[in-house]
Amino acid sequence: MTEQSGWRFSDDRGRQSTASRPPARVLAYVQAGATLWGLGVRPVGIFGSGHDGPGPDTAKTGTLPLDSVEYVGAGSALDVERLMRAEPDLVVAVSYGDGQVYGLAPETAKPLEERVPVVVLDVSQARTFGEIGERFAELARSLGAPGRPDAEHNLDAARERLRAVAAATPGGGPRVLALSPAGPDQAHVARPGMWPELRVLAELGVRLIEPAEGPGANWSTLDRSGAFALRPEVILTDIRAHAAPLEELRGSGGAWIPAVPWNPEPLYGPRDHARFLGLVADALEAVRAG
Repeated sequence: MTEQSGWRFSDDRGRQSTASRPPARVLAYVQAGATLWGLGVRPVGIFGSGHDGPGPDTAKTGTLPLDSVEYVGAGSALDVERLMRAEPDLVVAVSYGDGQVYGLAPETAKPLEERVPVVVLDVSQARTFGEIGERFAELARSLGAPGRPDAEHNLDAARERLRAVAAATPGGGPRVLALSPAGPDQAHVARPGMWPELRVLAELGVRLIEPAEGPGANWSTLDRSGAFALRPEVILTDIRAHAAPLEELRGSGGAWIPAVPWNPEPLYGPRDHARFLGLVADALEAVRAG
């Protein structure tokens, strides 16, 4: 849409935001801001969730230039005035299928929407990774970002490489476990079907380990021995700041297991996704090489 005809975008709550021209000062939840940056949109600021602290979690920020993109805070530290300090003309947030603005309390989100357009994109397990990525791409295009066919080409190549690597090992390939370490004695093991990015790996032939049925919709919480009893040959480990280091869980004993850094709040741009797929392919090849 041209500046002359105005700007409008319908978000995943069915709400339409409008402006006389495409917004140029975007404040975004960190995951959304880092994804938009990878798609060619520079946010003026980002904010975190209740899991985040007074500084940005660099596991979530991708290649965002943090020296020029303001981090306005997270959780209970956020109020409308603090969010408006960056003078945004658009706020981009995410939700997990309930329409609620993730990372902002309702008493903050509601008055914020009275002052500035808020676009909320659904990143829940009800959608595929590709569907979520396309919604971010649609928003980026509406804000004037150019297309990046080279990035799409590189993603296609990364997908085909991972598919070939996964298929090259007899018996279905190495066993891959996705987890979030909770210290030396406990881990939250991901249920792969609940995570759009992990479902991509399964579609490409990666042999993901499914924990036993039990409590926890997205995670199965196991003690250290229970996690390693699943016999992983590759570990995708949560690298967000609130997760414990894998070294704490792994300890000093046991066999070497390749580990891939994994952000359960992934970035949905093709370059970021291709980078992750490449790391998984590298780890699978390392196991095959012995």
